[in-house]
Amino acid sequence: MQRLVLKDLPRYECLVEAAKQFPDLDPTACEAFMHLIRAGDEVTRTMDAHFAGHSITHGRFIVMMLLLEKKDGGCPQASTPAELASLASVSRATITGLLDSLERDGFVRRDPDPTDRRQMSVNLTPKGQAFMHEILPDHFRIMNSLMAPLSENERKTLVRLLGKIVDRASEEREAPASAGSQT
Repeated sequence: MQRLVLKDLPRYECLVEAAKQFPDLDPTACEAFMHLIRAGDEVTRTMDAHFAGHSITHGRFIVMMLLLEKKDGGCPQASTPAELASLASVSRATITGLLDSLERDGFVRRDPDPTDRRQMSVNLTPKGQAFMHEILPDHFRIMNSLMAPLSENERKTLVRLLGKIVDRASEEREAPASAGSQT
């Protein structure tokens, strides 16, 4: 599903004028929010084109990243469909669909868990490992290129600021509906 995003964002002066009609509109908050959405959309389009060039979707890539064997041991690594769903913040049904297609294409294998036969253990196949080692250098190059305009300190500040927005968005979703939003 493609989201609509404004090609040209309104000038700040237009937001100030709109705030006269809508007192809850904070022009600086609105401007920052629209730029956040716009940046996210542009990055998503760039990465979707990258994945399409490798005949894979973003969802399939994320699952394979979660299954990729990490040598340092400090990164989260899933081995069951339930763990994958939790780490990817999607439903188990979504993970099952992704695993079905990845298994069909020979990238993953589901085996009975050696410690609990009621569970399935999911692993990348040698083909899946090879694919990830092929795609990751270009993936990291694109990420580096997108972040190149920012200094290291600016990147750290961006991470901190985006963390604040993520936390607030989480709070907003969990808060009960306000009385003013009833129709």
